[in-house]
Amino acid sequence: MLKPAVNVMIKAARAGGSVLLRHMNKLDALNIVEKERMDYASEVDGLAEEAIIKELRRANPEYAVLGEEGGAQKGRGGSSRSTWVIDPLDGTSNYLHGWPHWCVSIALVENGEPVHGVVFDPLRNELFTASRGSGATLNERRIRVSERKDLAGAMLITGFPPRERVRAGAQLECVRELLRDAEDIRRTGSAALDLAYVACGRADAYFESGLQPWDIAAGVLLVREAGGRVADFRGSAVGKLDIAESRGRQLVAGNVKITDPLLKTIQTSGYLASFN
Repeated sequence: MLKPAVNVMIKAARAGGSVLLRHMNKLDALNIVEKERMDYASEVDGLAEEAIIKELRRANPEYAVLGEEGGAQKGRGGSSRSTWVIDPLDGTSNYLHGWPHWCVSIALVENGEPVHGVVFDPLRNELFTASRGSGATLNERRIRVSERKDLAGAMLITGFPPRERVRAGAQLECVRELLRDAEDIRRTGSAALDLAYVACGRADAYFESGLQPWDIAAGVLLVREAGGRVADFRGSAVGKLDIAESRGRQLVAGNVKITDPLLKTIQTSGYLASFN
């Protein structure tokens, strides 16, 4: 049985998803802004976030909010250890190009740790949910990470974030090293869905840098509750997921056995050293 907070999050995610679906055929009319070089947002991102927050605030007005578009917002009463962490449209570039791979991501984070998470893909009507200590599901069926034991034959996912292009050479060298053993490496354009796919075994592992809490908070919990491991490129904890960072953060996710060789390649290829 889903937790009450998850039911609230599902309702909010579906509300945001409805906004996104309604605007799919109006892409040419959307106002688009370039937040930073090659990093875009549109008015539909903001409209979807408003719809999501409206539903969340109705249930828990005292909770804080950290959204990709609206930033940090205090709850009623001024302070709360609970924060809704929201990406109303993870995969904005995909959405704006008509590429059918994007989602809504919502997490409830307490004292920096995600306790409930929802990733909703409106196009496929796929709903990923997780609660700490209760496992992870896809459309109410339990999911698990893959059982891949090493990089041989692995399906990996990564990303090339605009803010990290200065390290593109080091990342591509890492990719070259990984492709000695891995079957392939995908770049899908939605960190939240990438993590959801790792959680349900569609991909064996994921790695990326330059990430913010709204990109990964729900997905991190999905992977953990599906039996997987998440860490930064040094193999350490990913840090509090209710605080945005100017540099973003690194993430590796997969089952316990595959994350070690993936981390080793990230470190020995020189990719990790590029962050020093």
